[in-house]
Amino acid sequence: MKINGKTAGDIFDQIRAMIQAGELAPGTVLPTLRELASELGINRNTVALAYKRLTDAGFVISRGRNGTIVREPIAAIDIEGSAPDLILRDLASGNPSASVLPPVSQLATYIENTPGLYGETLIRPKLETLGLEWLQPDLNTPFDLNLTNGAVDAVERVLASYLIAGDRVAVEDPCFLSSISTLRHSRLEAAPVAIDVEGMQIEALSRQLSAGVQAVIITPRAHNPTGFGLSAGRAEGIRTLLASYPQVLVIVDDHFSLLSSQEYHHVVPANTRNWVLIRSMSKFLGPDLRMAFVASDAETSQRLRQRLNAGTNWVSHILQDMAAGYMSSPGFKPSMLAARERYLGQRQRLVSALQQHGVTVSGHHDGLNVWVPLAQSSATTVMQMAHRGWLIRPGEGFILDNACSGVRITVSDLDEPETELIAKSLAGILAQQRQIQAINRA
Repeated sequence: MKINGKTAGDIFDQIRAMIQAGELAPGTVLPTLRELASELGINRNTVALAYKRLTDAGFVISRGRNGTIVREPIAAIDIEGSAPDLILRDLASGNPSASVLPPVSQLATYIENTPGLYGETLIRPKLETLGLEWLQPDLNTPFDLNLTNGAVDAVERVLASYLIAGDRVAVEDPCFLSSISTLRHSRLEAAPVAIDVEGMQIEALSRQLSAGVQAVIITPRAHNPTGFGLSAGRAEGIRTLLASYPQVLVIVDDHFSLLSSQEYHHVVPANTRNWVLIRSMSKFLGPDLRMAFVASDAETSQRLRQRLNAGTNWVSHILQDMAAGYMSSPGFKPSMLAARERYLGQRQRLVSALQQHGVTVSGHHDGLNVWVPLAQSSATTVMQMAHRGWLIRPGEGFILDNACSGVRITVSDLDEPETELIAKSLAGILAQQRQIQAINRA
């Protein structure tokens, strides 16, 4: 590597130019601070500053004692949803059922005549009151309330308020697709934490905290893709562990919120300096009317409001009127209960049918999907299901570091006859795969 710069700016520009020209390939380890400083006859701090700028700009990744490495290009990743006009029966989209979402024509009747203008409060008073009533029972500490354009928007804004490129964030593994996308887009590093039916495994989280992660994102219930949720004991264990790391930013993404069939267990200890609890409305208002309440400490709230106040970054007051009107209407609570029971029943029917046909699947589930673990790559299973007319989601896109694999099946619109058919189809495919494997081993 030929560098002749004497200032941090010169070193930064020369290394950046070599990376952009392809002279330094992804994975290349840069010289140590001592080596490059000695070669150039300059102070190590100058090289350190140049490397920090390269890290912040996303060109390299700092691996501590393992050196500074040229970053891999951002690869394409899976996203939620499916292409329109599919011939296959779509059980891969991750969408809520349109049949349980409120009609837009109904929501439009709640719009107030007063338009929102610059300088107004970020949250309409009526919606703010509803948010406080919703969140206060689960928080035993004072908090500020904000509103973002959905849970993913909240996560991205909060991370951007505190972290810089190259910082590491502990996340569940398997991981929510949008969290993977958000971290890669923000040039942050995912630090995978294995999960089981009770949520993040404490020992795995402890290892990542000890390794110096700057933040952790936790799904307390209806984890996507597995449907698992925190037990009371696991939540207490995580809360006790996090108490030893008060400097770590804690993000709790309660995306399924009112539709969840599991209790909420809080994991944020009292001494955590910066934290948020996100409650999304997208699953019961609809993905296109995405909104999320964000409860947080005062400092995080202030940072978030600075980002929301700029330009047109606040949540549309028209959408807020729709949400507030619907959530305060007499039919809201009955509709939430009906939707919750519907999704629960659909999950239970599919899990029961799969188990009856000999498919290994957990009885712990919540959310819109059922996760079927596999002992091998999901590609063959997904292809064979497609040949039978079913589109299901391959599990590899969710996996970060785990050796596991699986497929995710969205149950939102599954009726009883379809449930039996898909269970029988998947069971037959997996049984045939086991027979082939047994023959090959013989």
